[in-house]
Amino acid sequence: MTSARTANMALTFSDEQAMILESAKSFCSDRSNISSVRSLLTSENGYSADVWSEMVALGWTGIAMPEQYGGSELGIGATIPLVESMGRHLLSTPYISTTIASQALQRGGSEEQKAKWLPQMVRGSVGALALLDNEDWGATNTSCTLSADFELQGSKLLVNDAAVADLFIVWAEHNGAQVLVLVEATALPASALSKKVLIDETKRACNICFNGVKLSAEAILPNSEAALRDSRLIGALLTAAEATGSSAAALDVVVAYLTSRVQFGRLIGSYQSLKHPTVEMLIAMDSARTLIYHAATVVNDKMLNQDAEIACRMAKAQATDALLFAGDRGIQFHGGMGFTYECDAQLYLRRALWMQHQYGDAQHQRLHLANLLLD
Repeated sequence: MTSARTANMALTFSDEQAMILESAKSFCSDRSNISSVRSLLTSENGYSADVWSEMVALGWTGIAMPEQYGGSELGIGATIPLVESMGRHLLSTPYISTTIASQALQRGGSEEQKAKWLPQMVRGSVGALALLDNEDWGATNTSCTLSADFELQGSKLLVNDAAVADLFIVWAEHNGAQVLVLVEATALPASALSKKVLIDETKRACNICFNGVKLSAEAILPNSEAALRDSRLIGALLTAAEATGSSAAALDVVVAYLTSRVQFGRLIGSYQSLKHPTVEMLIAMDSARTLIYHAATVVNDKMLNQDAEIACRMAKAQATDALLFAGDRGIQFHGGMGFTYECDAQLYLRRALWMQHQYGDAQHQRLHLANLLLD
């Protein structure tokens, strides 16, 4: 067996992760019941500013941040229980976007860049990663350019939480090299952001035009290549953690219906045609949960190695497929009512369709895994 096939299969669940999970379960359950979720669907930003402030006060925005910048320095793996709980209760905030952006900055930024922005993110400033020029997450180059005199040209698509972001980390080409550059939200006119309607109404994103934005050499992340690679993998992992939590919630909705709905004098949950797919949902969700915590075990603050890449890609492929199956079966099991907007089951299918394509869908991840694991 070649070394490429011998991935690190370690799996640990630390005391810190256990405490964060317990705290997050209680917090997310209290702050994000289904009525609260639905009340925010038509809101401007898609989340409660008060809930976000509470999360900041609890120190969650600093979980993976170094102590010297005001964080707890528990590592990116410690954020997985929190994000999983957020997914389980459909709690949407800029937490995931900001965590990914802060990781890109930690891994690729200069000391001056980190000293300026990481403490602000710990205190609740929102960061967003602007990567997409088109719909292909597998793109290896960008049409966004940074000229020799440091002027940006180009647009980015579907930038998550862009409307509330204080800082954008933008993928661009500069002097023939791929770079990440820091763009403060104040450098953009309001007309530069175009809000988009998403299939998952709990989420928000904008297209952004960066044409004519003037920067300086200090805006470029010195270690952009590693930061770009790692932030994509971490984005996939955090999306997988959120999807795993949402899969568990979709399963809860299905089980509640199967154990209460009576048809032909019997609970519909007693029929094997519904029992078996429900067990498949549970197995898929448990498999995803194992993979996200395995990935949480092997990712760290250093440049992600091959084991970490394999773990992040496996977690993303499994978790989003698990949620897609659970969301689809949830609607089908509810019959005609499942296709209505009032049925909560549709919230999970909408989320599954959105999450499938965040940081690469399952097919994209397995294409890369084939190269990593097979001769």
